[in-house]
Amino acid sequence: MRLVAWWALLSSGIAPVILVGGWTVAEVLEGPDYNPVTQTISVLAAGAPRVYWVLTATLIIVGSCYLVTAWGLHAAHLAGRLSLAGGGLSAILLAMFPAPATGGSLPHGSLVTVGFTLLALWPVLATNRRTPTAPWGLRPAPSITVSALMWLGALWFVIELQIHGSAGVAERVVTSLQSLWPVIVVISCLRHSARTKRTA
Repeated sequence: MRLVAWWALLSSGIAPVILVGGWTVAEVLEGPDYNPVTQTISVLAAGAPRVYWVLTATLIIVGSCYLVTAWGLHAAHLAGRLSLAGGGLSAILLAMFPAPATGGSLPHGSLVTVGFTLLALWPVLATNRRTPTAPWGLRPAPSITVSALMWLGALWFVIELQIHGSAGVAERVVTSLQSLWPVIVVISCLRHSARTKRTA
């Protein structure tokens, strides 16, 4: 079996583009009343109906991309693939439980927490510790590093929320990192396969 299906490159590559493009379009539609530096994406989704639908479509597409990538990433450990798929499913469900315009929402907050946790754990869970010649993206050192960066980003986000600072920036940095790591892993698997073929 191949390390990764070719179409996983498409699904993993589309996710960060759709994510950033989705919130960018939504910000333009919402207008100057929304501040992307201090306000979260959830606050943006609670705005005008057209903004809500843009972000709903964004979450569904990105979540679906994570599911497809997890399916095609054969080289990753099963626990990591399931964790990535769970993060994708959480994103899809999150579209069905938007944050209210005012106040909090237990279902929304729970899905955000579960989704983030699964996407922050999947790099470590996907590693091939028993294979020293595993693709770079599935080796322990880079996987642990990127997972730690995600958790540090989450801590930064929580601090910014508490001090009413740049929570929007922190959230966008963390979600961007989480959307980029799958494509990095897929590319490392494809490069590893190409090198192996040349050597053989």
